[in-house]
Amino acid sequence: MNTLELNQRAHTLVEPMLASPGDFNAKMVQLAGGTHLLDLGVHAGFGGLEAGRRLAEICLAGLAKVDFVPGDYPATRTSVQVRTDQPRLACLAAQYAGWQIKGENFFGMGSGPMRLKAGKEPVIREMGLTDNSPMAVGVLETSQLPTDEICQKIATDCQVAPEQLFLLAARTASIAGNVQVVARSVETCLHKLHELDFDLTTIASGYGVAPLPPVAADDVVGIGRTNDAILYGASVTLWVRESTDRLQEVGAKLPSNTSAMYGQPFEKILRDAKFDFYQIDPLLFSPAEVCLVSLLDGQTTIVGERNLAVLATSFGQG
Repeated sequence: MNTLELNQRAHTLVEPMLASPGDFNAKMVQLAGGTHLLDLGVHAGFGGLEAGRRLAEICLAGLAKVDFVPGDYPATRTSVQVRTDQPRLACLAAQYAGWQIKGENFFGMGSGPMRLKAGKEPVIREMGLTDNSPMAVGVLETSQLPTDEICQKIATDCQVAPEQLFLLAARTASIAGNVQVVARSVETCLHKLHELDFDLTTIASGYGVAPLPPVAADDVVGIGRTNDAILYGASVTLWVRESTDRLQEVGAKLPSNTSAMYGQPFEKILRDAKFDFYQIDPLLFSPAEVCLVSLLDGQTTIVGERNLAVLATSFGQG
């Protein structure tokens, strides 16, 4: 097992937000059991752009930089950019939203480095990583704030005392929640490569950019728009210690347009699946286009393409 301290790194980024939550249009609550809960877009309004940017970097355990850049798609004229030189750790060990947290009248998708301490997911166990930080830091994509009982369960799963659990929550239909999901362009690419049994340790660096959609009126539309921003609008570049022949082979299966479910707005796909993500082709979840740069022979492989027509429909402009 390789031991890390990703939760410690993330906690360093959380501390300024806990000290001045009002600066981020947020509210901080310490629950009866001791858990520190930062509301960035559930009951605290919409959060904000900086709240979303920091939320994304906390999800990435401080191993990636997230910025806003001018976008060439007219919906908000804004895109979310991510860059990292530790893509495997930042994206799969920390950012991937692979932990479904359920309780009475509660559901949330858990991401961030707390997943590493809980070790519940196959992808975490397969990576052979552990975290010896004294605290756990996680992000919840949810329309409700977790109860003290749920937080105590999370703390137990992460093997920390409740007062050493730090959770940040935002709904998808908020500015902060919108940003943190769209900041997953590189993560979706790495997860797709993981599903394709590609050796992620060969990926040296990653860069991604995806259009920021308008904030939706409800969470279902928000989930649709943020996923479409990746599936139909994201461009990702990976620098890989592999030959171009190998990259062309995996690249042929990599972009979202290789899935049989490609071509419809994600909201429709989700409704057709009766909101059961397990009924959706896992190979759909990938960026629209990917550039693979071989560090062995200096050539590039470009696969996929953006689909502006689907984006226009999804973002309410079609």
